[in-house]
Amino acid sequence: MTSVYDFTARDIDGSPRSLAEWRGKMLLVVNVASKCGFTPQYEGLETLWQDQRDRGLVVLGFPCDQFGHQEPGNEADIKTFCSTQYDVTFPMFAKVEVNGEHADPLYQWLKSEGKGILGSESIKWNFTKFLVGTDGQVIKRYAPTDTPEKIGKDTLARLSA
Repeated sequence: MTSVYDFTARDIDGSPRSLAEWRGKMLLVVNVASKCGFTPQYEGLETLWQDQRDRGLVVLGFPCDQFGHQEPGNEADIKTFCSTQYDVTFPMFAKVEVNGEHADPLYQWLKSEGKGILGSESIKWNFTKFLVGTDGQVIKRYAPTDTPEKIGKDTLARLSA
């Protein structure tokens, strides 16, 4: 795979979606969870999506239950939680694994292209974020502690350049 647009993922409703749907857009790909200390970032991610989508930013949420069993529900539970608690409207996908033998191919690629601290590929926790440029290549990897507000300043500068 040579770009993010080469991947297809199942959306939260179980339908396959090609990431090529967002060709030419800047993507923020986030592994999310409903019962995590960082879960309130859903609010900031939704605000970022609302504020910058007309400029070309798309937020994509990928639920993951690999860290402290913080995403125990099924896709219907996750969709209900996101819509009722945080009014999430950005695209959400089916649960994935981001590390290990069964890591989703998209995440295998993201991790190899956007390494973490000291060149590590492993994702350390929920709400790790990957910024993908309009060319489909990883620009930057953000830690779970990097807030959507902080990232929004970076994406706005890049979208305005």
